[in-house]
Amino acid sequence: MLKKILILTLFFPVYGIAQSFTISGYVKDKSNGESAIGANVYVKEGMIGASTNTYGFFSLTLPAGKYTVVCSYVGYVSFTDSINLKENISKTILLDPKGKDLNEVDVTAEKTDENIQSTQMSSVQLDIAQIKKLPAFMGEVDILKAIQLLPGVKSAGDGNSGFYVRGGGPDQNLILLDDATIYNAAHLLGFFSVFNGDAIQNVTLIKGGMPAQYGGRLSSVLDISMKEGNSQRLQVDGGIGAIASRLTIQGPIKKDKASFIISARRTYLDVLSKPFFKYVRPKSNFAGSSYYFFDLNAKLNWQISKKDRLYLSGYYGRDIFKFKDTESSFSVNVPWGNAVACLRWNHLFNAKLFSNASISYTDYDFSFTASQSNFELTIFSGIKDWTAKYDLVFIPNPKHTFKTGVNYIFHTFTPSNVSAKQGETTFDIGKIIRLYSHDAAIYVADDWEITKRLKVNAGLRFSYFAQVGPFTRYVKDPLGKTIDTAVYGNGKKVVDYHGLEPRASIRYSFTKSLSVKASYTRNYQYIHLASISSVSLPTDVWMPSTDLIKPELGNQYALGVFKNFNHDMFESSVEVYYKTMKNQIDYKEGAQPQDNVFDNPDNAFTFGTGEAYGAEFFLKKRKGKFTGWVGYTLSWTWRQFSEINYGKRYLAKYDRRHDASLVLTYDPNKVWTFGLVFVYGTGNRGTLPNGLFAYEGGVNYDYGLRNSYKFPDYSRLDISATYTPDRDKQIKRKQGRIERRYERRGKDITQIKLPRAWAKHYQGSWTLSIFNVYNRHNPYLIYFDAKGDFLKGDYTVQGKQVSLFPILPTITWNFKF
Repeated sequence: MLKKILILTLFFPVYGIAQSFTISGYVKDKSNGESAIGANVYVKEGMIGASTNTYGFFSLTLPAGKYTVVCSYVGYVSFTDSINLKENISKTILLDPKGKDLNEVDVTAEKTDENIQSTQMSSVQLDIAQIKKLPAFMGEVDILKAIQLLPGVKSAGDGNSGFYVRGGGPDQNLILLDDATIYNAAHLLGFFSVFNGDAIQNVTLIKGGMPAQYGGRLSSVLDISMKEGNSQRLQVDGGIGAIASRLTIQGPIKKDKASFIISARRTYLDVLSKPFFKYVRPKSNFAGSSYYFFDLNAKLNWQISKKDRLYLSGYYGRDIFKFKDTESSFSVNVPWGNAVACLRWNHLFNAKLFSNASISYTDYDFSFTASQSNFELTIFSGIKDWTAKYDLVFIPNPKHTFKTGVNYIFHTFTPSNVSAKQGETTFDIGKIIRLYSHDAAIYVADDWEITKRLKVNAGLRFSYFAQVGPFTRYVKDPLGKTIDTAVYGNGKKVVDYHGLEPRASIRYSFTKSLSVKASYTRNYQYIHLASISSVSLPTDVWMPSTDLIKPELGNQYALGVFKNFNHDMFESSVEVYYKTMKNQIDYKEGAQPQDNVFDNPDNAFTFGTGEAYGAEFFLKKRKGKFTGWVGYTLSWTWRQFSEINYGKRYLAKYDRRHDASLVLTYDPNKVWTFGLVFVYGTGNRGTLPNGLFAYEGGVNYDYGLRNSYKFPDYSRLDISATYTPDRDKQIKRKQGRIERRYERRGKDITQIKLPRAWAKHYQGSWTLSIFNVYNRHNPYLIYFDAKGDFLKGDYTVQGKQVSLFPILPTITWNFKF
C-alpha cells in the first residue's frame, strides 16, 4: 500500500484530489511564424511554469481555476492572457518582436531566472541576433567564434573556428545541425565555420551536466537549429562582404501551414585573385592557385495537422583548392566538405506526451590529388552515417518532465587511403580500406522538482557499439612486422563494447536569485579523430573503436554557484570542474597516416589518459542599452601516453592557463549598434628543438619534451559599428521628394505609389568591423631559419614567428525585404 501511495505522489505531488487540466501548445514569432526555443511560459498565480522545447512546444498541467498566463522571450514583447482552466486548452502564442525604441521593461517578463531555477548547468544558449551584433572576422558572422568567447571554451588559434571544451579534444564535441551530425565544422582550414548565420535560428552549448539524450562525445554538445522559414510572407535576406556574399530566400508554401528557406553563401577569393596574379611580375608562387568555399542550406516544414509536423532540412558545403603550374604540368586538387540531410516528424499524442522521430544522413569526405605529366597520386578519407532516432517527452505535471528515447547509427569509415597510377597503369597499393560499425543507445531521464528549493535531473544511458566486417586484421609482432591475418566476412562481428552512462544534476535554491548546482556525467565515445598537426588535412582521420582502439571514457564532476542581481538584469556564475579521460588516441612517434598500405590504420596509434580541471567565472548583463558579458577561465589540461614523451605526463597543446574575454554591445538608438570584443589568453604549447647534432653527414634537431614550450601570450581587440537607416524616415523623405515632383508637374499626389524597394519590409544596414584593432602580432607558428656550414662552425639557427592577421577593417552591406 505504501508503495502505491509513493508512486501516486511522484506523478501527482501537489494537487491531491483536485481535478487538473492541461494548457499546451506552441510559441511562435508573430512576424514570421518561427518557433521560439526556450521561451518561458508560466502562470503568475504560484509562478509555476515551463520552457518551450526545440520545436516551441510547452505543456502545463494545473488544478482547475482561473489563471494569468505569461510568456516571455528575450527580444520579444511579453504576452499575457487570462484563462479559465476548466478543460484542456490548446493554444498557439504569438510573440511580437521588440523594436529598439521599446522600453526594456516592456520586453522582458518577471520569470527570467531560468539560469537559477533549472537543473542544467554549464550550458549557454545564444540567439543568432545577439551573435550578429558582435564584430565579425572578415565580415562573416561566425557561430563557432562566438562560443569561443565563453568560459571553458578555447580557440584553436588566431582567427580559427576550431574549439576545445574543458580540456577535451576537437573530436570530443558533438556538433548537431537540426539533429544531423557535422564532422568537420570549418572552412578555409579552420578560419570560418560552415554555419551561415542567415540560416541559423538558435545555438545551445552544453559543456557539462550533459542530459541523457545526448551521447557519443566526452566534452560538449553544440546543438544548432536552422530557421524554419517565414510562414507569413516572402522574405529575402542577404549581404555583400569582403570575401563572401550571402543570399537567403524564405516564405510560405501555404500560409501558417507550410514554409521553406533556402540560404546560400560563396566566397570570391578565386575570382578576385586571378586577374591580380596574371599581371604580377616576376611570377608569383601563388599564380595558378584557386580557392573558394560555398554553403547551401535548405529546409521545408509542414504542419500536417494540429498534432503532426514534418521537417526536411539539408546542408551541402565544399572547400575547393586548386593549383596548376602550366610550365611543369604539376597540378593539385583538394576538395573537402559535408553533406547532411534530416527528416523529422513531430507527433503530439496528447497535451502531455510529445514525440519526435528522425532519420538523417551525414557524409564528410576529404581528398588530395596531385598529378604531373601522366602520374597521379590521390589520398582520401571520410565518414558516412545513417542515423535513426526516436524520442518521447512526457510532462505529467509541472514537477516532472520524463524523457526517453533510442537512437541507432550505422557508420562507414574511410581512413586515409592512397591510390596511384601512371598512364593506364594502376599501382597495387592495397584495397580501399573501409570500416563498418553499429552504434546504438537507449536512455531515460526525469527532471523532478522535489521541493521548491530542491530539484534533480537524473538519467541513465546505455550504449552499444560493434565493429563488423568485411575486415582484415593484420597481426603484428613486437617489431611491427605482419605475421598473420584474420579475415571477417560481411556483417560478422569483429568486436563489440557497451556501457552504462549515468547522468545526474542537482539544484538547491537558497532564494529566487541564488542557487547551487552540482552535476556528474559519464560518457563513452566510440569514434575517434587522429591528427598530426604538422602535416596536412588528409591526415585528420576518423576511426571507430576496434579490437585495438578501446572506447574513450570520460567522467566529469562540476559544482557551481549561480546568482542574479538587480531584478535579473545581471547573471553571474562560478563553476569548478574535474574531468578524467581514458583511452585517448594519438599517433605513435614517427607514424604517418599514409602508412596504411597493406596494414590497419589503428596499428599506428598509441593510447593514454587525460585529466582536466579548472574554474570558470561568468558575469552577464542581459537588459538595457549596454549588454554583454565578462568571462574568465583558470584551467589545466594534461595527457599521458606510454609511447610519447618517455611515458611522462605532459600539458596538452591546447592547455591555456588563463583565458579571459570581454563582450559588449551598445544600442544607443534605432540607427546605431556598436560591438566590442577583447580576448586574452596565455599561449598554447608546442614542441621545439633544444639543440643540434650532426648525424650521417646531416644536421638534425634535438627536440625537447612534448609541449614543453609555451608560446607568447595572445590578446586581441575587435570593434564594430552597424548603421541601420531609419526606415520610416527614409520612406517619408522618399515620399516627400515624389510629392514635390508631382506638384511641379500638376499631378494628383494621392495617386503616389512608392517604388517596391521602399515597401514596408525593406531594411538595409552597413557594418564596419575592425579585427585586431591595435595590430598585435599574435603567434600562429614558429619555424627555424638555418644559415652557414655546421662543419665550419658558422652554422646558425634563428627561430622566427609567423603571425597571420594584422589589423583588418572590413565593410559589409546587409539587406532584408
